[in-house]
Amino acid sequence: MKALEATVGDVEQALEKLEFEALLSGPDDHRDAILTIHPGAGGTESQDWANMLFRMYNRWCERRGFTANLIDYQPGDEAGLKSATLEIKGDYAYGYLKAESGVHRLVRISPFDANSRRHTSFVSVHVYPIVSDNVEIEIKDEDVRIDTYRSSGAGGQHVNKTSSAVRLTHEPTGIVVTCQSERSQHKNKDAAFLVLKARLYQLKKEEELAKMAKFEETKKKIEWGSQIRSYVFHPYNMVKDHRTSVETGNVSAVMDGDLDQFIEAYLRDPQFRES
Repeated sequence: MKALEATVGDVEQALEKLEFEALLSGPDDHRDAILTIHPGAGGTESQDWANMLFRMYNRWCERRGFTANLIDYQPGDEAGLKSATLEIKGDYAYGYLKAESGVHRLVRISPFDANSRRHTSFVSVHVYPIVSDNVEIEIKDEDVRIDTYRSSGAGGQHVNKTSSAVRLTHEPTGIVVTCQSERSQHKNKDAAFLVLKARLYQLKKEEELAKMAKFEETKKKIEWGSQIRSYVFHPYNMVKDHRTSVETGNVSAVMDGDLDQFIEAYLRDPQFRES
């Protein structure tokens, strides 16, 4: 009887897995992903929150066996970060991570406030599919301005003494991409073009699907009322996704990369599936 129950359980688990994988059927779900993190207004407080999310996504990648390669990291003035860009590789990386695009809100007692007051911070996260070589995205040389500068991130004296960091500005769209994670200017340039191509592909896809207006609505201001998810550390512990109403009181687990409950609920919701 126990053997039969185990067999039935295995079958049910396999069917559930197949059902869930069927949700990852978007045209780009199978691709690797580019994930960017930008703090909102608030200086050190929001920059620290951005760094906490940076760690959270790295931990999520470790849990899933995905590879997270740092493309760009701009440290904050006192703590945290001003911006970060990750290249994430793994089966259906974009399909999973597209659920994370939006504004993330934090409520906590600020460790930077001498009076221990409660603060609210906002950070925007955007996810783009990495475009394969067989997808045609034309980037004309004359449309891209390339600037080099000294890195301000980790890397020691060698990085800071050489102009190895690269900034690309795509003039027709105004898209700006930076990369300073490598000591080699050539490698930073290649990585920056990888991100630029991904962002241009996303733009092209939205135009072709006549969804540009809808996409712009999702890129709301990084402020109150526009968040997709709230993380409350005080006066109680809760993480709540405002799109699906999924919530948990285990804040520490979420910040340690336990995001699957939110991602799965998003993917299962018909209103968020690609047409």
